[in-house]
Amino acid sequence: MSDVSTYCFGLILTLGLSLGMTVTAAPLDEALKPLPPVAQLDPAKVELGRQLFNEPRLSVNNTLSCASCHHLESGGADNKPFSIGFDGKPVEINTPSVFNASLNFKQFWNGRVDTLEAQVEQVVISPVEMGSDWKTVVQNLSALPAYQAAFKQAYPDGVTAANVQNALATYERTLLTPNSRFDQYLLGNTEILTIQEKYGYQRFKDYGCIACHQGINIGGNMFQKFGVMGDYFKVRGNPVESDLGRYLLTKDEEDRHVFKVPSLRNIAVTAPYFHDASAKTLEEAVDVMFKFQLGRNPSQEDKDLIIQFLKTLTGEWSGKPL
Repeated sequence: MSDVSTYCFGLILTLGLSLGMTVTAAPLDEALKPLPPVAQLDPAKVELGRQLFNEPRLSVNNTLSCASCHHLESGGADNKPFSIGFDGKPVEINTPSVFNASLNFKQFWNGRVDTLEAQVEQVVISPVEMGSDWKTVVQNLSALPAYQAAFKQAYPDGVTAANVQNALATYERTLLTPNSRFDQYLLGNTEILTIQEKYGYQRFKDYGCIACHQGINIGGNMFQKFGVMGDYFKVRGNPVESDLGRYLLTKDEEDRHVFKVPSLRNIAVTAPYFHDASAKTLEEAVDVMFKFQLGRNPSQEDKDLIIQFLKTLTGEWSGKPL
């Protein structure tokens, strides 16, 4: 903004306030962007997807639904290091939040699929998650008159595997968490953050956290090696197959320990952290990031300020703070 523009804006703001007018501040020009509004999607598909999200018949033994591991009332995950599969055993990797997942450029920690539909398809047939198959799922849902009617309303061809996947993905696309205090700040309400939180955001940028945690989802739009500035897995010990990240897909040595950068939205309410759930608190996670991703040794004050900033990223769902 030029000096003349700044002066004019200030004059308009002062005049508006003196006259008792409501003046809307301009959005800030930042690398991080506020969440978009929820798209207007087919209500019949959204409602069907909501029902399916809570439907245990998607699992082989009718014990597990999407909602079993993605608790919408508490951050969109389940607060466990590793969620429990249909067989009562823990899965191999930490469950990420379903909130804002539609904004990620890939799905799963290793980014093995591009769409929410493909993610649903794989979770249902996973031998450690729902353990079912799509033929059985379609048969089970087709046997229920309520689902027959709901699918017919939303899809001309009724109950099919593709339609189940699309309905679930459509519902998940509505699971955005807008109106975080940081989003309000980005939209121009600069007084919504405390001075310490603003300092924290500046430190977040100064130290380079924003190089990977960027864009609308404050992450979720690139891959990165876990352990850029040190051998995280050697220090942690007890290596397991899931630590290999994208290498499991590509067999390319450059993809060893490479994962999708997670979104930081709602990070304060989605502990534990990382694919291996090794960080139990936000403080531990920040320490690991500084040591192994940035190779920096910040002051305790700087870390505390960044954590205060991260807590401003918690949004709302159904009109209530997470």
